[in-house]
Amino acid sequence: MPTSLLVLGGARSGKSNFATAWIRAQPGLPTYLATCRHDADDAEMVARIAHHQRQRDGATWITIEEPLKVTEVLRRAADGPLLIDCATLWLTNLGFAHAWNEAVILRHVELLCELLLDPPVAVAIVSNEVGHGVVPETALGRTFRDLQGFANQHLAKACHRVELLVAGIPMTLKPHP
Repeated sequence: MPTSLLVLGGARSGKSNFATAWIRAQPGLPTYLATCRHDADDAEMVARIAHHQRQRDGATWITIEEPLKVTEVLRRAADGPLLIDCATLWLTNLGFAHAWNEAVILRHVELLCELLLDPPVAVAIVSNEVGHGVVPETALGRTFRDLQGFANQHLAKACHRVELLVAGIPMTLKPHP
């Protein structure tokens, strides 16, 4: 029976490395679902994308770039494990696509969570834990922080296993039964 894993942590905490290793340990050809919108004019984001590509080097991966339709990609998955990297950028994309309408965005999260309860393939989803820092200065920043917190709660409840990465060290928050 396929299982679901949520990997939480701050920026550069080791989330993606942990999730990538877990996906590689699953049977089948892995798929990487990139939720980032690629903007060649953003040099810092281009460097981040290259870093994630190097993490997957040495293994054959299918790569899907989909900033919004994460649930549809998981629903169609049929063969090997799926790494969704990351929920934070997905929520950002949903926010801009739906004018930061909390009800609409959280409905997308709920639909994903329904699939994570009984996924068609082993799936790992990476998400940032953003509520540990300073209170954002802008209303949009606070809206995003709150939505990310709500989304992480829903994802953690739905996933079979939850790991928190701090300084590269995994801490099991919810062990797989």
